[in-house]
Amino acid sequence: MLVRLRRSLGGLPPGLGQPVSNREARGRRAANRRPAAPGGAAPGGAAPGGAAPGGAGLGAGRQASPSRRRAAPAPAVVPGSAAPAPGAEIRRERGRGPVVAVTGAARGLGHALTVRLAASARVGRVVAIDGHRGDATGVTWRVVDVRDPALAGRLAGVDVVVHTDLDVAPDSDRRSRRAFNVRGAQTVLTAAAAGRVGRVVLVTSAMVYGAQPDNPVPLAESAPLGADSDGSVVGDLLEIEQLAQRSPQTNPGMAVTVVRPAALVGEGVDTLITRHFEAPRLLAVKGCAPRWQFCHVDDLVSALEMAATGEATGQFAVGCDGWLEQEQVEELSGLRRIELPAGLTFGTVQRLHRAGITPAPVTDLHFVVYPWVVDCLTLREAGWKPSFDNRLDRKDATITAAGATVAVIGTAAIVREVRRRRRGT
Repeated sequence: MLVRLRRSLGGLPPGLGQPVSNREARGRRAANRRPAAPGGAAPGGAAPGGAAPGGAGLGAGRQASPSRRRAAPAPAVVPGSAAPAPGAEIRRERGRGPVVAVTGAARGLGHALTVRLAASARVGRVVAIDGHRGDATGVTWRVVDVRDPALAGRLAGVDVVVHTDLDVAPDSDRRSRRAFNVRGAQTVLTAAAAGRVGRVVLVTSAMVYGAQPDNPVPLAESAPLGADSDGSVVGDLLEIEQLAQRSPQTNPGMAVTVVRPAALVGEGVDTLITRHFEAPRLLAVKGCAPRWQFCHVDDLVSALEMAATGEATGQFAVGCDGWLEQEQVEELSGLRRIELPAGLTFGTVQRLHRAGITPAPVTDLHFVVYPWVVDCLTLREAGWKPSFDNRLDRKDATITAAGATVAVIGTAAIVREVRRRRRGT
């Protein structure tokens, strides 16, 4: 019995919980480009538009209009509510739960998490942070770009920061995307330490473990991070993981939790992964047996709530129980596969990428043909259970996928190039 991906659309912004047309999606992705970081250099000395220190330099655009991303001069209190003395307010709220700040709170994952935390009895108060004010109510809005050092002043009285403000859009320019993603994470960590925040929660992906033909199924959460640090979104996330690893030395006294979801799916989710099923056929490599594991966005939100309240700490994965075989995925999706030789397929993708025909590097294809299923032991031991399983109905999700960028790479382009090379033309 297929699990229907139903959610209430009330209170959710466009792009999360609401299907969009291809034309609207293209328009939104075109608008999701980030401006240069405000205030010149980022914390640690990164120059605007350049690489962040300590790594290859990740960055990205996000899903808000650049013209609206302005730092507010001071924190704003929700209209209609009294503004008690900050010290008294924090003491009262900390008695019944932590004060949690969410970056990227105006849309997408950040908005969904903000709404959930605002209704949670385990949270004292929610501080919503974004480059523009969103429509979530019952929270304190503080408008600032996450790359702006002024973020430290917006974290006054905050106990926990959950950083969801990432650009994983398939069409983002890789240099600006990496600059945004890494600089944003670096600024959040630095500002949180300066503001004496007790814990920061970072969201990356289970893709950081890498997809290899000899990966155990499932991978342990303690497995080494084996993904390639290239120009892809995964490379950005690896850079953020390195910032988290260095944080105990650079920001002593502040805990960092890293949450690694499996292939994220759900209505309105548009990533390199979700576009896999946009292709008319599922690309497969002969002799390879992929395994498919998903993480519904609602399950990720519930796991992030546990991370925010300290019920799950350290580095842990989030995903549905178990996995699907290729045949099961084909049956559920209604799509058929097209199998090509590994060497010819990978070589063709590399050529198309170098020629600028496809934006995705060849390493992204590994996440389609090799397994990267994760074991969610930490959450299970904390009592968490996913609300969704892997048997997702394609008709109910905007797109469902669990691999990489076959559609972005372009199955049709790959097949045409392979056939042309076979003919020797």
